[in-house]
Amino acid sequence: MKKFLGILAGVAFAALLAWTGVVLYKKSQKKPVEYTTAQPVRTDIVQKTVATGSVVPRKEVAIKPLVSGIVDELYVEAGELIKQGDLVARVRVIPDMNRLSDAESRLNKAEIDLADAEREHGRQKALFEEGTVARSDLDRAEVALQQAREELAAARSVLDIVRTGTSERVASSATTVVRSTIAGMVLDVPVEVGNSVIQANNFNEGTTIAAIADMGDMIFEGKVDESEVGKIRAGMELLLTIGALPEAEIRATLEHIAPKGVEEEGAIQFEIRAAVKPDPNLFLRANYSANADIVLDKREQVLAIDEGLLQFEGEQAYVEVETGPQQFERRNVETGLSDGIQIEIVSGLAETDQVKNPNTDLVPGAQAGNGTAASGQAPRTGRPLGQRTGGGRRGG
Repeated sequence: MKKFLGILAGVAFAALLAWTGVVLYKKSQKKPVEYTTAQPVRTDIVQKTVATGSVVPRKEVAIKPLVSGIVDELYVEAGELIKQGDLVARVRVIPDMNRLSDAESRLNKAEIDLADAEREHGRQKALFEEGTVARSDLDRAEVALQQAREELAAARSVLDIVRTGTSERVASSATTVVRSTIAGMVLDVPVEVGNSVIQANNFNEGTTIAAIADMGDMIFEGKVDESEVGKIRAGMELLLTIGALPEAEIRATLEHIAPKGVEEEGAIQFEIRAAVKPDPNLFLRANYSANADIVLDKREQVLAIDEGLLQFEGEQAYVEVETGPQQFERRNVETGLSDGIQIEIVSGLAETDQVKNPNTDLVPGAQAGNGTAASGQAPRTGRPLGQRTGGGRRGG
């Protein structure tokens, strides 16, 4: 009996070992990959580049005082529309003591000279009436008297200008009154009444009292990478996307590309400028940040597939087309324009073909089935979205 039980235990142990080996063997075998497929579609392919920048007025002027002093009055505020020549501010001059002293001394001297000229003129006139002196002597005395009177008036005017910045003789062109040099909208008034301001000179750009711009003439200023600048040209249309106006469709026309680039964070950038097309129903504020889509090339309703379906052998692009359930044959294709996601197929495929996705096994949870390149059902490759592949070259 014991012998029988020992044999039975041995048989059971052997069976267990055999069963374990079979299970482990089956688990070690990889299941065959069932590739997904996608069907080519007809769609529009647009190749574009993006420039970042802002929308600014084409002409913005900083209004500065003609004299240094203190802001006595302000006549405008931000957002107000004004005309050329309208009052912006009035500046009260703080006299310089040296200039004031010189002006007062000049006035005193002019008064003394006038008194002397009047006495001399009186003597010459009396002598002329007596017949003692010639007419020419009296004429010289009258000229000296007129010159003394003019010098006195000039000295008084200079003293008034030093004290107040203006005088009765130059009231129409007083430098203490600040006027707008252009018509437009007041964008900013960075000073307050009582602030000190400085006139522009060789050593200082002066204090800005107001910034004024024509808001009816706006431009987009942005920068384009050197890898794309060779593909753009003046006259191209730009579509602007403004974060503050997400629903607005704003178009602009490229009018300038900088001939020289500047280095920013290790990359060479070229400045561009585009004229924004005015929209009477849309108000654009200065310095709105914006992105500009520049269309480099476009194909309408062409046959296209997802770039992840392409395979390459050297320079030759090809795909694998399904001929039966999980049976595929190679087809060489000629590619055209790519937008980084989809690529044009010039020749080599029909709209009814089912194209194998060669990276099905790289996508977790992928299952076999049909899809379309446009719908995004075909699994993508491991590269980042939008990265260009060799298929972006024009075929032929």
